[in-house]
Amino acid sequence: MQPALRRGLGLSALGLLAIMVMWLRYLIDRDPHGAAVSLAPPPPGVALFRLTAIAVAVIAGSSLAISGVLLQALLRNPLASPFILGISAGAGLGVMIAISLTYDADAVARPASSSHGPAALLGALAVLGIVYLLGQRRGWLDPVSLVLVGVIVSAICGALIMLLHHLGPTTGLMQGKITRWMMGRIPEYPEPITLIAAGGLAVVGGAAGMVMGRAMDAATLSDDEARSVGLALGRLRVGLFILAGALTAGAVALCGPIGFVGLIAPHAARLLVGPRHTLLVPAAALVGIVIMVGADAGRQAIELGAGRLPIGVLTALIGGPAFIWLLRTGRGQA
Repeated sequence: MQPALRRGLGLSALGLLAIMVMWLRYLIDRDPHGAAVSLAPPPPGVALFRLTAIAVAVIAGSSLAISGVLLQALLRNPLASPFILGISAGAGLGVMIAISLTYDADAVARPASSSHGPAALLGALAVLGIVYLLGQRRGWLDPVSLVLVGVIVSAICGALIMLLHHLGPTTGLMQGKITRWMMGRIPEYPEPITLIAAGGLAVVGGAAGMVMGRAMDAATLSDDEARSVGLALGRLRVGLFILAGALTAGAVALCGPIGFVGLIAPHAARLLVGPRHTLLVPAAALVGIVIMVGADAGRQAIELGAGRLPIGVLTALIGGPAFIWLLRTGRGQA
């Protein structure tokens, strides 16, 4: 089979699979008073919530997957993922600060993921700026420095989150909501401004990633080889860093920190369409959609007696073994 034909078939198969998974999520339902699972079109009052949940999963999954592609090109590390920059921890810290400043005992039922989406976005972007400033060497972004600074900033944000948990006036109910948000969730009623902003970032990020596809192909070479073909490597790294950070921030603000999607999706896409980034970006976005929407559909059918599982739990249970498999088989170094 010709390589071009194989890549086209792979992308088409991913698109078809994404549509099928979204249709499954729209139809799947479980009786709240039992374990029976059914597939049927929802009533009008429920359909809007399911469509909103699908939109959230599509935006978050594609954003994290595209961010993973960009970071793996930026850092020349096939095991890089969006959360190595500490963005998710920064978003969590933003939520905790907002809750501490706006706490109201009469409003504890307000879900953290929807009412504090803007705070999560601001926290994520603040951390992005800090990592950008500290991750430079001789005026340009250094991949090794970015990783090290991201890990340290993430640890500091995590410590501050625990400190605010300890000192804050939040009740047990609110702490439970915060904990569930930190494990990742797909809200069925997100803040409209957060949904629109994250969706706009996903569209712009996907288009920009495809435009920069050939430049990212050249960036996988050594610095000297990349510059020898006329690539402005410093400017490209800055652009990839800002774009990947903004995509991750939008996804985290929308549905909380969700791991492994940005790590696994690019590798699964490479197996189907190859390493060329112009095609890899949309393919990875489709894989991210399949993972997120599929995980959200799967958790509707799982009943453990404590409500719906956080989607971050399912993605970690899937992504953790896949990460180990990449290390053991060497596929991550391809």
